[in-house]
Amino acid sequence: MIRSMTAFASGERDTEWGTLSCELRSVNHRFLEIGVRLHDELRTMEPALRERVAARIARGKLDLTVRLRTPEGEGALQVNAERIGELSELALKMSSRFPALRTDFTDLLQFPGVLQAKAADPAVLQAEALALLEAVLDEFVAAREREGAKLAAVIIERVDGIAAITGEVRELMPVIRAGQRAKLQARLSELVQPADPGRLEQELVMWLQKLDVEEELDRLNAHVGEARRVLKLKEAVGRRLDFLLQEFNREANTLGSKSVDARTSTAAIELKVLIDQVREQIQNIE
Repeated sequence: MIRSMTAFASGERDTEWGTLSCELRSVNHRFLEIGVRLHDELRTMEPALRERVAARIARGKLDLTVRLRTPEGEGALQVNAERIGELSELALKMSSRFPALRTDFTDLLQFPGVLQAKAADPAVLQAEALALLEAVLDEFVAAREREGAKLAAVIIERVDGIAAITGEVRELMPVIRAGQRAKLQARLSELVQPADPGRLEQELVMWLQKLDVEEELDRLNAHVGEARRVLKLKEAVGRRLDFLLQEFNREANTLGSKSVDARTSTAAIELKVLIDQVREQIQNIE
């Protein structure tokens, strides 16, 4: 199935340690390039996240962002009871030596280790992040496929146009060859010195062979069939179509170079216009 390389998807997932958010966006690129921005607590799982994306996406410049938003207020911080106990025992021991010593609770909170953020379990948090990424990837791939279907429709329309022009040129060729033969014979008849009929016929045949484009038309038809087949594949086909388009362009150029009639010259130009339009769309395909 045709996929566009341009897409965006996002999602969130509540965890014991806060809300995980994930964003994935991409633009066109010749290869797969993944840029990752992670919350500090998630940096160790970057290789796993990259591997999961690479398993689903073949091409494009991707930006992946995963954040952990911790809750504000209750539950955001925890008091270390063991640390508070140690400070309390120390205060009792020192009270006899410093009877005027007074310590506020807010002052105790300033001591290192008294207030602690709720620690996350790395394994569980990574599993949650991967599950969220998988859901976002599902949405991301679906968006690429929806846009890809639009691109495929445009390409198929242009490929059908190439097939139609190829058929028209094929129908014209017998008429064009007959016209060229008649034109050459008319010019030869104006010669003062008669030429050898056998030699003239041989030269005429050789000249008409140089103008023959049957092979080019056959190859264009073969390329049309291949393009239609490739567009139905369920794998990334952008590069395959790009190479195929080079073959389309080669045959169109040859058709134009062999043209001796305004109609085939126009057909060659129209072919190149359609081919260029297809090329523009292929640049967006994975």
